[in-house]
Amino acid sequence: MLLHVVPAAAWSADPGLPYAPASLAAEGFVHCSADEVAALAVADARYREVAGPLLALVIDESRLAGEVRWEESRGTLFPHVYGPIEREAVVDVLEVRRDADGRARGMAS
Repeated sequence: MLLHVVPAAAWSADPGLPYAPASLAAEGFVHCSADEVAALAVADARYREVAGPLLALVIDESRLAGEVRWEESRGTLFPHVYGPIEREAVVDVLEVRRDADGRARGMAS
């Protein structure tokens, strides 16, 4: 399973279409994380100032049409999905719990 952190508004924007964040057009892939610890670090680094709820999409890699490549960034391997995320590949959606300062503290169903 892979995790992808996304603002709730972005995930719900086009529910009938595969999810294709801006990074897919800009970089050619969707950034994902291998586990909760890495996903929470991404939430802190990239989404701390984003208002509103944050979600972590739990993605079944076997249901993706796009290729998943494990690539190095700052000494850590991250899964990158080279294509949009089919809604059918998302097997769970967790809420990223944040404190008053916006720091990610955990995930909940």
